[in-house]
Order: sequence, then C-alpha cells, then structure tokens
Amino acid sequence: MVAVHIINGPNLNLLGVREPQTYGSLTLAAIEQRLVELGARLDAEVTCRQSNVEGELVGFIHEAGLAGAGIILNAAAYTHTSIALRDAIKAVDAVAIEVHLSNVHAREAFRHHSTIAPVCAGVICGFGPVSYELALDAIVRILRQRHGADGN
Repeated sequence: MVAVHIINGPNLNLLGVREPQTYGSLTLAAIEQRLVELGARLDAEVTCRQSNVEGELVGFIHEAGLAGAGIILNAAAYTHTSIALRDAIKAVDAVAIEVHLSNVHAREAFRHHSTIAPVCAGVICGFGPVSYELALDAIVRILRQRHGADGN
C-alpha cells in the first residue's frame, strides 16, 4: 500500500460557499471523502490536510515527504507566491503533483505562474474535483513505479 497526503491551502476550507461558479458546489469534506474512497480502491492510504497558514503547509509537506508519502498539493494562492512551499517539496525530495479545481491558465494573468510546478511531477487543473482524482491515480502509479511495484 502506498501513502498519499492531499494538502490544501488557503480558502479551500470554504469550498461549497466560495465562488461556486469557479470552484463548484462540493465542500472540501465531500471531495476528501471521494478521495479516501478512491484511495481504498487503488490500495492507497489517503490523508487529507488543509491550512490557511503557509508555515503549517510547509510542516505538512515535510511530514509527508519524510514519511515517503506522495503529495497532492492545491496550494491555492500560495501557488503563485510561495518559495517556501517549493523549497519544502524539494528539501524532502517528495513526489508531488500540483492540482487546481479551476483552469488557472484561463483566469487572471497573475495565476498563470506557479512557483511550485518546477519541483512537481506534474500539474493537473481545470477539471473541478476530478482534478484531484486524476492526480491520485497518477501519483499512485508514480509511487508504485518508484518502489518497483507494477504501476498499471
């Protein structure tokens, strides 16, 4: 069994009420429940965390990476500004996938740049909650390949 930590950044605790036309109507708890269920089908242990505080997110990344867990990170607004999150991923040599509910490239220009993408295995955005599911499937395959198990 592989371990995957799903880490969500600022304002994602407001999903379901915050700008539903952009982020959808599902709550973060509902998305997390779907991911835990998908993880069970993929034989992956899923841990979900959320914080509005950058330093706490850094701690979550350290904890996951040092434990050898994969990371699915929706850093939200910190995606575009946080060198600390980027450095945390690199420091613990974590396998990480950047995820966004909305297509950040179809939004304001300041959202088009990611400080964390260069240290991630990939970026998935624009598919709503399915973005997380695609990322979970991908990271489980990557982790299994890394550990020599069948990635199919």
